[in-house]
Amino acid sequence: MKILVMNCGSSSLKYQLIDMENESVLAKGLCERIGIDGSLLTHTPAGGEKYKVEAAMPSHKEAIELVMQALVDPSHGVIKSTDEISAIGHRVVHGGTYYNESVLVNEDVKKAIADCFDLAPLHNPANLMGIEACEAAMPGKPNVAVFDTAFGMSMPEKAYLYALPYEYYEKYKVRRYGFHGTSHNFVAGEVIRKGGLDPKSAKVVVCHLGNGASVSASIGGKCVDTSMGLTPLEGLIMGTRSGDIDPAIIQFICEHEKLTVEEMTDVLNKKSGVLGLSNGISSDFRDIDDAANGGNHLAKVALEAYTLRVAKYIGAYVAAMNGVDAIAFTAGVGENDKFMRKNICAYLGYLGVKIDDERNNVRGEERLISTDDSKVQVYLLPTNEELAIARDTLKLTK
Repeated sequence: MKILVMNCGSSSLKYQLIDMENESVLAKGLCERIGIDGSLLTHTPAGGEKYKVEAAMPSHKEAIELVMQALVDPSHGVIKSTDEISAIGHRVVHGGTYYNESVLVNEDVKKAIADCFDLAPLHNPANLMGIEACEAAMPGKPNVAVFDTAFGMSMPEKAYLYALPYEYYEKYKVRRYGFHGTSHNFVAGEVIRKGGLDPKSAKVVVCHLGNGASVSASIGGKCVDTSMGLTPLEGLIMGTRSGDIDPAIIQFICEHEKLTVEEMTDVLNKKSGVLGLSNGISSDFRDIDDAANGGNHLAKVALEAYTLRVAKYIGAYVAAMNGVDAIAFTAGVGENDKFMRKNICAYLGYLGVKIDDERNNVRGEERLISTDDSKVQVYLLPTNEELAIARDTLKLTK
């Protein structure tokens, strides 16, 4: 069974075709600048050379048609016909309170995705466009929506409700949803399996650390708390996002800088994080590392603040679960920065966490990085959201 995984952004489309017989990637690619001049498709078949096509893509419909052509192309394709594609799995960022798991797409599902446009205005409209474009390009093929927010829907009220007038939850569903859920769910499950932990009671903290970053706590693979909230702005310091701040700062700065709430929200989302802390050096942690190693004080402080914030969330979640069996690092920074992993874990000595420097000296490779006598297992575990989406799609369509 071959499943096409789609991840549609406002002007982009990432895809993978996965053979679920052995979970191998047959091809992957990216459509860029959809709806903009200079649209480009980059298609890479497994074991083959990249194949690039410059062609107009006024909408996701044309982009998906180009993807279909690339997949069946005699020279660069990997299937003879789109009939070989059994189903399509779509990443959908926000499911609101409608869905706590992946679901086969129908008109009710599409309406729910549209109803969440105001909660994810940059992503949900594009996700819906991708679904409808696939329906048009491959009529009759089942489509599955895999929600980023589904993992967080198992949180109890004490974790997801904000200390605001309850009417805001009743009227507008203002609550903690959490994001990166597909990644957290995949990594937590893999940690339980690889660590030989009890699938019903294992207490796992997953640190998804990248330009966007979040931490989750799960018991038996079910989320009990997560750092992102109504939006991806809450929680950790990130590349350009502030993470947790005193809410009164918003009014204070708006009044002094004569900013609107919308302008201040833009500051919090796009001009803060390590970019803001480092006084504009970069939102890329590699650049911050280089500057810190070169003696830049603010770059050093930005990294230290980021490290501290992650460690504080881990500590909070250990308390929330009354223990922890395993901690996992994933995503761009988590998978590739050995110093960040070690420095975070240096705060966790009270838990009996011990990192093996030799095991930790690796990038992007699945590995236990704690010592044999560490009281908590610590893993580097690359995330694979596409495979997680494909697995859910298979489960719902086979």
